[in-house]
Amino acid sequence: MASAVEAPATVAEGQTSHTLNQAARLSPYQLRMLHGGINPNRVRNLRGLAHLEAWDVRRQLIRIFGFGGFSIETLALDLVHNHGQEGFRRKNKQGEFYGDPFTAWTVVYRAQVRLTVFDTSGREICHWEDGAAGDAVNQPSVGDAHDMAMKTAFSQALKRCAVNLGDQFGLSLYNDGSRDAVVGFSAAHPPQEWKQQPAPLPEPDDPPVKPEPGMPAPDADEEPSTSPAAEAEPVERPAAAPSERLGVLLRQVADCWNSRNLLVFNQIGEDAAQHGVLDEQFTDKRGVVTTLRKVLDDRIAEIQAQGGDAGRDAA
Repeated sequence: MASAVEAPATVAEGQTSHTLNQAARLSPYQLRMLHGGINPNRVRNLRGLAHLEAWDVRRQLIRIFGFGGFSIETLALDLVHNHGQEGFRRKNKQGEFYGDPFTAWTVVYRAQVRLTVFDTSGREICHWEDGAAGDAVNQPSVGDAHDMAMKTAFSQALKRCAVNLGDQFGLSLYNDGSRDAVVGFSAAHPPQEWKQQPAPLPEPDDPPVKPEPGMPAPDADEEPSTSPAAEAEPVERPAAAPSERLGVLLRQVADCWNSRNLLVFNQIGEDAAQHGVLDEQFTDKRGVVTTLRKVLDDRIAEIQAQGGDAGRDAA
């Protein structure tokens, strides 16, 4: 889990305005942006689940904290798995082999990352640390496999750190995929500090976000929104509120959806069975009543048909 560590603040000795020992502060513009709901165009819908792109998270960090207003440090990078399978052949969706045999490389890394944000004077406000695993499966190039797995681990760890900054970094998406702000108020930053501040002009008008180059293409059944009203709808609208545990597991599925690692999805299924939520019903974005068992079974069948067995990156 992410850990937040606040920078130590000292008290100014006098009524000075720009001394180094003043507590770090956010500007009214920054507070206004952080309290707002996320732009629906920044959210991708994959199989009815919400997803943020790592490059877009970096873009929003730059917008709010400025160039040089944050830092991303790699605390640890560990090779978890590295294997080459000779004579591998790919399969199509019908389960038929195609192409020439090759050595298929599967690689898994785990990254530990620290995200630090600064005020406009360069003083640290806070930092968070979190980790994630990233994998690549059946790659014909061992170099590409390592690069892909490392990139995925870094990206996922960064997103997990950034979510501590609230709705602009995906916090509301944990509330059944909602794009409406869930923070709204912070006692440390009362509304009089920022609410009267008009929005900066021109405000960003972002087109729908696209996947990062070199990352997996979205699934064929990804459904782009057709109107602002549709874009503002939650990614999932359960007929009955899912249990807390089911919500946690659905978010895990969303985080690793593009993975080809069968073990990951099997472990989620075992966890769901142990907590009695594997067959709990919910309604996905398409209005279809389904269960976690059905979602997992369908995904596992796709992976098997494509010849995957140990992972694929999803930043």
